[in-house]
Amino acid sequence: MLTSGIVGLPMVGKTTFFNLVTGSEQETSNFLTGKTEINMAMAQVPDARIDYLSGLYKPKKTIYAQIQFSDVPGLVRGASQGKGVGNRFLDGIRNADLLVHVVRAFKDPDVPHVDGGVDPMRDLETVNLELLLSDMDLVEKRIKRIEEGKKIKKEQADEIAVLRKCLEALENEISVHKADLTDGERALLVNYSFLTDKPVILVVNIDEDQLRAGDYPGRDQVREFALTKGIILLEISGQIEMEISRLPDEDRQVFMEDLDLAESGIDRLARAAYETLGLISFFTVGEDEVRAWTIPTALDARSAAGKIHSDLERGFIRAEVTAYNDLVEAGNMNKVKEKGQARLEGKDYIVKDGDIMNIRFNV
Repeated sequence: MLTSGIVGLPMVGKTTFFNLVTGSEQETSNFLTGKTEINMAMAQVPDARIDYLSGLYKPKKTIYAQIQFSDVPGLVRGASQGKGVGNRFLDGIRNADLLVHVVRAFKDPDVPHVDGGVDPMRDLETVNLELLLSDMDLVEKRIKRIEEGKKIKKEQADEIAVLRKCLEALENEISVHKADLTDGERALLVNYSFLTDKPVILVVNIDEDQLRAGDYPGRDQVREFALTKGIILLEISGQIEMEISRLPDEDRQVFMEDLDLAESGIDRLARAAYETLGLISFFTVGEDEVRAWTIPTALDARSAAGKIHSDLERGFIRAEVTAYNDLVEAGNMNKVKEKGQARLEGKDYIVKDGDIMNIRFNV
């Protein structure tokens, strides 16, 4: 199961985005009223190709690719030392594949800022520091645990050496991802889930005026930060997205055109999470079900078949493969086959994004 953790300061719109992307209805002020549980729910990854295939086959079920999102209580400066909700809730997303960092740029006198004023770069640096300090705490405790053991084995000694390199990097405000580690050293850390080693999507929550103006306080610095770090930056208005979600389908497009939005920000967020993780989709189609299957890039056909069912991988014979674009161009699968564009591929075939597959197997 693919997982994504949403982090940020309190009252920046994290839970709003969580609700929008997952269709949940969590109380957006929960974490200021003393509630500290982590919200978890599934979000579907929008895909126009699934929409088309569903319209073509009219199946009983249509299943999109999905990502699990976790909404962590808002952090504050000093969380790693126990202030606010502390950093213990970050342990709930240590196994997440991706972090979505929500930063506030919107202005609203009815929504006080925890630090007294809106400053996206300051908030960005605050949360990043708390993630870094949380990783430091993890490293220090692990080193202490090993050193307090009766006997340190060679592999543990090697582990401590790598952990000390990580600690040195973190103390210099360098993430584990950017630490100068060899492939062998990183292999020793495979069972750790460092927060600063995870891919990140940065979401700046803007208001309607900022959306229309295409600007907000600190925009240039935030964009430079994202460019320097090589991370995806999305500028989305949570308030506008909420209004869009409440409109009848026929009114949504008019509303979006008025705001010059080609697509909703929530669709962009879900898809960016999928793409950041280096994932692709292949499809299975039929009258019973049209479904997107999530796989990493460069996966072979036999392993991809195993994502559907282990029997298909064990008894794999061939995969009938059709490119999505070929099907769209032809109009139906019979015409694809008449044009000779349906192929039989073996177990070593590398599945491409958008492949429509039918697995031949024998168990």
